[in-house]
Amino acid sequence: MNEMTENAIITAASLIGAGLVCLGAANGAGTGNGHLCGRTIESMARQPEESGKLMTTMLICVGLVESMPILCYVIAIVLVFANPFIK
Repeated sequence: MNEMTENAIITAASLIGAGLVCLGAANGAGTGNGHLCGRTIESMARQPEESGKLMTTMLICVGLVESMPILCYVIAIVLVFANPFIK
């Protein structure tokens, strides 16, 4: 039988880890953005005169929420294509 080499095990673990990182990042960002936008729409319905300020604040916060998944995707790409653990 063929045995897996150390590099093959590290590569497989890196691919699984990269997939889990992307899954968690997408799940967290989607949930966070959903709550953020929903609460902003509720606030706009209660106070229509403040809708401009609320929209600006919401867009800034959505950008901040989306920054973490972008960093996670960069880490996943590094693990897949430029793996520092492979000898």
